[in-house]
Amino acid sequence: MKNLPVRMARWSAGHPWRAIVSWLLFVVLCSGVGITVGGNPATTEDFRIGEAGRAEALAAEGGLQQRPVERVLITARPGSGHLDLTAADAAAKDVADRMRGLDEVRSAADPVHAANGTAVRVDVTMNGPELDGKKHVDPLLAQTAAVRKANPDLRVEETGSPSISKGVDKLRGDDLSRTEVIALPVTLITLLLVFSSIVMALVPLLLALSSIAAAIGLSMLASHVFPDAGVGTNVILLIGLAVGVDYTLFYLKREREERARAGGRLSPQAVVELAAATSGRAVALSGLAVAVAVSSATLFLADDVIFSSIATGAIVVTLVAVLSSLTVLPALLAKLGERAERRAVRREARAVRRGRTPRPRKQPKTGAGRLTTAVLSLVGKRPAAALTVTVIAMLALAAPVLGLKLTDMGRETHSRSIAAMQVYDRLNASFPELKSMHQVVVRADADRSSEVTAALRELAADVKDDARLSGTSKLFTSPDKRISMLQLQVPYYVSTDQAQSSLKDIRRTYVPETVGKVAGAETAVTGDVARYTDYPTHQEQKLPLITGALLLVTFGMTVWAFRSLVLALVGVLLNLLSAAASLGVLVLVFQDTWAEGLLDFDSTGSIGSRVPLFLFVILFGLSMDYQVFVISRVREAALNGVPTRKAVIDGIGSSAGVVTSAAVVMVTVFASFAALHLIEMKQIGFSLAVAVLLDAFVIRMLILPALMLLLGEANWWPSHGIRKARDTTPAPRTLEKVS
Repeated sequence: MKNLPVRMARWSAGHPWRAIVSWLLFVVLCSGVGITVGGNPATTEDFRIGEAGRAEALAAEGGLQQRPVERVLITARPGSGHLDLTAADAAAKDVADRMRGLDEVRSAADPVHAANGTAVRVDVTMNGPELDGKKHVDPLLAQTAAVRKANPDLRVEETGSPSISKGVDKLRGDDLSRTEVIALPVTLITLLLVFSSIVMALVPLLLALSSIAAAIGLSMLASHVFPDAGVGTNVILLIGLAVGVDYTLFYLKREREERARAGGRLSPQAVVELAAATSGRAVALSGLAVAVAVSSATLFLADDVIFSSIATGAIVVTLVAVLSSLTVLPALLAKLGERAERRAVRREARAVRRGRTPRPRKQPKTGAGRLTTAVLSLVGKRPAAALTVTVIAMLALAAPVLGLKLTDMGRETHSRSIAAMQVYDRLNASFPELKSMHQVVVRADADRSSEVTAALRELAADVKDDARLSGTSKLFTSPDKRISMLQLQVPYYVSTDQAQSSLKDIRRTYVPETVGKVAGAETAVTGDVARYTDYPTHQEQKLPLITGALLLVTFGMTVWAFRSLVLALVGVLLNLLSAAASLGVLVLVFQDTWAEGLLDFDSTGSIGSRVPLFLFVILFGLSMDYQVFVISRVREAALNGVPTRKAVIDGIGSSAGVVTSAAVVMVTVFASFAALHLIEMKQIGFSLAVAVLLDAFVIRMLILPALMLLLGEANWWPSHGIRKARDTTPAPRTLEKVS
């Protein structure tokens, strides 16, 4: 009763209004400071990966880096017949003149006609870094709209990376708003079913939302160390609601049990302290495990700004959720307990005044439910059979992982509900050479510029008749003559075999045989295809390292928490099994086409390269919540002298209700993300929802109890704490008849 969670709970319950006001001030302070300081968004340099990233760094040295480009497409209006080229040229000239007058525009190229005469386009290069284009594209869109209004007989449209990115951000924001509309009511309904009280149901939800608000502010500060790749807030919303409600549920569940056990003999403050001694410690351990696992695996090993951003958001919101559970929650519970006591006293007084016998105080329900009891009874009778059947089933679900294909979800995978993507399709139909490109970048001494240029021209001549390329090329040289770049257009999308094979040949054959022979020259290939290829390769290389780190951290944290190598090994194996099975289901659903109509997506025949790492990192962290909470209950019973078999059944049974409720909340939150339009976010939400379902209902209810029952006393090896506790537990005394 002297550990830190208990001391914090004791102060909070003893000074409830101070604790509540302090928490509100903390949330306001975090939000205010975050808004005042502002976030630090990741720059183009932060996203550089592999050879493509190295080539982009070389190009940037000479001022040849990619810049934001918008393209205005002019075609005939649907149903109006052939394009009037004279009118189209006039409109294109108007577009170019208007664009050149904008501060956001670096240059506007001369109009380009499609080979089949059905379209005219104007390429507009914007000022500033590539990633900043979406922030400044509105004036360009306004000028395009003005030209469209002035030419009602033509279809004048605009697309490009800036306008597509702007559309994607808007769609993501709209989708997230819809998920909140779904997740919050379902979470509240779930909590109402658990607690049968509006006030008690609102406590976890309000604490989770306040934790999210504080975490968003803190993440803005953290972004100045770990730049935000634009996904930090999404992760905080995704994880914050789940763990915030989870931790509060764990605490509330134990407080209700202690209150029922006390039967009114203890004050609300004393009941809160008892809950803190057990669930408070479990919450602290769980949150710390999540933070350590996520930080060690992603912040320091992933070498990727996107995962650094994900890790920062997950760590901050988890720690804030833990802090809220250990500080303000005891105060709220103490006040609610006092309120319940006063209502009970008034109710009893009214009954006495009316000459009635006061009704016994209604106590919260404790213990396992009927379904849980039935399941655990079945597992207890046949643990070996239960373990064998469930493990085989999980391995069957994991089997599709063998066919896993990782790709970067390129621009062409974005939802066509984005207007710029519809224009993108029409642009590529008229100008197929714009679908993708290769950029061969060379750095050499200035006095070798002519030699480098000659070699690049030789490379362009070698590939001119390659059917996988468009035959068109552009050569650029930096003002100081040190950096040169050859751009080759590819009339295929980045994911196609033609684009992929052409990149391999350029890197392995064409470059080494031409510019690669220039003495002292450094070469690298980037472009749309290279970016698409190098990122998944980077993820595949990091996956074993990060998975190994997760396993090691999970093992170490479990040993530290429970002093058992056996339980640590069990935790690692079960986490692996859960992650593999959920990833297998993801492959089964998204790499094929059978579920397209059901989940509203177009299969790319692959899984987003970020999804497996995200799944492993988040699942390993979240599964520690259940692991710590469930095994803490089992170990607590064993330390009280209960035989291991009974401790397993009772501990898992008593925690099943809150684990199930927490899982329902998590699944609701994650499943709502599966309704998003963005394919990668859809895959992440779906995989996490499946993972939590399997972890809570199969792993914790079937496999874990079966395995622990079979292991028996070996569960606690090499710790002697359980044996010592049993040796010092007083033996029950027999009653003697006395006269």
